[in-house]
Amino acid sequence: MRPKLFVVLLFLFFASSAFAQTVAIRAGNLIDPAHGTVAKDQIILVKDTKITDVGPNVAIPKDAIVVDLSHSWVMPGIMDAHTHITSGQKDWDLDKSYLHEDSAFRALRGLKTARVLLYAGITTVRDVGNDANFAAVDLRKALEQGWFDGPTVLTAGKIIAPYGGQSGDTSVEMGPYWRFEYIDADGPEEIRKAVREDLFQGADLIKLVADNSKYFYSLEEIRAAAEEAHRAGVALAVHVLFPEPAKNVVNGGADSIEHGFFLTDEVLQLMKQKGTVLVGTDFPWQHFARGGFMAEPQAKHLGAVIVDRLHRAYKIGVKMGFGTDIVIDLPDESRADMTWDYLNIWRLAGVPAMDLLKCMTTNDAELLRIDKERGAISAGLFADIIAMPDSPLDDTEALRKINFVMKNGKIIRRP
Repeated sequence: MRPKLFVVLLFLFFASSAFAQTVAIRAGNLIDPAHGTVAKDQIILVKDTKITDVGPNVAIPKDAIVVDLSHSWVMPGIMDAHTHITSGQKDWDLDKSYLHEDSAFRALRGLKTARVLLYAGITTVRDVGNDANFAAVDLRKALEQGWFDGPTVLTAGKIIAPYGGQSGDTSVEMGPYWRFEYIDADGPEEIRKAVREDLFQGADLIKLVADNSKYFYSLEEIRAAAEEAHRAGVALAVHVLFPEPAKNVVNGGADSIEHGFFLTDEVLQLMKQKGTVLVGTDFPWQHFARGGFMAEPQAKHLGAVIVDRLHRAYKIGVKMGFGTDIVIDLPDESRADMTWDYLNIWRLAGVPAMDLLKCMTTNDAELLRIDKERGAISAGLFADIIAMPDSPLDDTEALRKINFVMKNGKIIRRP
């Protein structure tokens, strides 16, 4: 055999062997959020990128790497269904980014944020826009290529909105600068065209803003977006705050309402009836105040409104997903730290820990349409697994101490 050919074959053999490495995780406490159970002393077998077996009597291959988490609490990776992964301003004046940050810079910030989130145990994110000219699409491609470690990223591309995007009080001479991140679309046909543009550019879902202005999307406009999105096999997420526009969003066939801070019980009941998911982005009031969005008294008032809406939605039985909507970076907290700040809001709203974990995993996976791939520790699914020393069922603050992270079968972090 020629020397060069021998070297190539030797390289392929070892590369193949390394890729096929099996990992066996000894899980002392395995949380199943979908069914609200905890199984003791389980073995999780992972080969390549996926889970191959789970149970108390799974045989561990002799050549397997064994990870001892017998004293830990193990669960599926956390998902965040409302992120702006390429955003990270110092204050809430988001229009500044259009002047100072191009798409390449935004993509690099997205990579930085992605790595921070993954290391903390957040293994999947749904990016819902504000990513310049499809920067999150390029970030997703880079992560899928394996160039960098990061969470699974699903992205909406440019946000579709009535004329003006989410800007306001702008100079006429400036022109429609918001189109850096938004697509103006008024009327069903413009909306259909905008949906197709996003899909053409690589969006995984569609995001609309329904009521950022005095005018808001009609039932017919929402229905047009839902029909186009669903025909393409993707979900429709809609930013909406107030009850009347929200009725159009729910009746028009949207998959999720984003925010919904001021929703009435009537609308929440309608959401339950239609199966519309609430991704409430339940901000701690401190984020509003410290980020300069509003003064402390107003921030506390809005915070109380959010807790009340979350409490009512839970009691009514609305299906909910976990999402944060973090767009600014506080000076003394990482993006992961800020994510965990939301845990207290769910406690204040009276949501039990297991139900919150279900929103963070099972419900988000179903909303993102990836529940056949991720969101549980089960044979055949991708191995997105996290662990922590203390029980998040006793205190969800335990999530701040996640010390084991596996993404697609690769160990990112271990005790």
